[in-house]
Order: sequence, then structure tokens, then C-alpha cells
Amino acid sequence: MIRTDIAPGIHFLEHARTNVYLVEDDDAVLLVDTGLPRSTALLLEALARIGRSVQDIRAVVLTHGHFDHVGTAEHLRSRYGIPVYCHPDDAFIAAHPYSYERERSPFLYPLRYPRAIPGLLHMAAAGAVTVKGLEGTLPLTPEAAAALPGAPLLVPTPGHTKGHCGLHFPGRDAVISGDALVTRDPYTGRPGPQVVARAATADFATALRSLEALRSTSAGVVLPGHGFPWLAGVDSAVAHAVEVGGH
Repeated sequence: MIRTDIAPGIHFLEHARTNVYLVEDDDAVLLVDTGLPRSTALLLEALARIGRSVQDIRAVVLTHGHFDHVGTAEHLRSRYGIPVYCHPDDAFIAAHPYSYERERSPFLYPLRYPRAIPGLLHMAAAGAVTVKGLEGTLPLTPEAAAALPGAPLLVPTPGHTKGHCGLHFPGRDAVISGDALVTRDPYTGRPGPQVVARAATADFATALRSLEALRSTSAGVVLPGHGFPWLAGVDSAVAHAVEVGGH
């Protein structure tokens, strides 16, 4: 799925229940997260649709280092020389995208939440079990973020991972929340704004507290790592996520 201008100059790509965003400015594009290994064709299609090419991508930002967000990052860096940024606390995960902390084992979740199974199968078919990590990511700092296309403000949102970060685009009234706040949990299949299940979250209590950092942006559009963008404002999204709690 491709939706152009889901927010001004921000384009939404969804493949195998995982989201990627293209952020345009006058002369370049920022890619936020990279999906799964077989997401490359959709990325090229989206770039063509907005009159761009992969050569227009100035940088990749990873909201965090999990496998479903790192999937094509090494390909983009090694083939096209595109620099990849992530928070230093997630550099190890980006290099080893299956080695991350979580509060619960994911293996019983399909039994408890069978409606999640189709999405998990889509992710597997898209290469979720064959993701290559990447070494040498550049440190994502507020200063580094501000120099990228769209000039995002960095929003530290630890909990899902230690170094998880969102990106706020005040002039576009949008915040990319990554997996700090999603609108469909891939582990439970449950729709609506929420924090990702403990099967993939390192510190759920910290993740809940990080929702306040997202709320402080007052953004009208929330662009999550999984699920459709939330167009009713970050305040209502956070309120819903707090009410839902965790699984």
C-alpha cells in the first residue's frame, strides 16, 4: 500500500504489516525505517510515484533496530552509499536485529492471539527471518536529525527498545512514532493505538511513560510503525494507548 501526502510531503508505505515513510523537501528525501527484505520493490514504486529515485534518498533514519525496520537498510547503504542513522543505544540491535530484550517470549502469542497469525505469515514471506544487520550506523542526535530532509525534531521514546526515537515535523503537524505507539500490534493483531506487546518490548513501563513525549508534540497526525496512520491527533492516540494497557 502506498498513500502519498498522508501529511504534507510525507508518504506512507505499508508492506507485510510494517510501515515505512518517505519525507520530501525541495532537493532530497529522508527514508524513515526500511521495512523487510522484500520491501524494496514497493519503495522504488513509491519513489517513482512522487517523481523521485533512490538517488534522491539522502539518509535513512531507523526509529529502532528491530529486524522489521532494518530489513533493507544494509542493501541501501552498500549498494547506493546511503548513510543510516540510529540512536547509539540501538546500534547493537541494528547490527544484530534478532538480539533484543523483551519482557515475554513471543512464541506462545500466536496461540493466544490467532488473529495475529495472518500478519505474522505476511512478515515471514517478506523476509522477516532473513534480515541482515548492519554495522557502522551513524549516531542519531538532535543535531544530526535537524540537518536531514524535513528537519525533524528528535523525540526520544525509550521502552520498546532502549534507544527508540520518534521524529516530529512541526511544520507538517505530524509525528512518526515508530513502535513507541502503533495502531495495530503485530503480535496480538489488536487494532487501535497502543504500545507493542511485551513480546517485543524491552521495558513496558518505560514505554508507557514515553507516550508523554509523543503527546508533548501536539501533532495532528501520528505515523506509526505498524497499522494505519492516526489522523485524530496524538492526544487521543496516547489516551487510547494508556487505556488499553499491555499484553
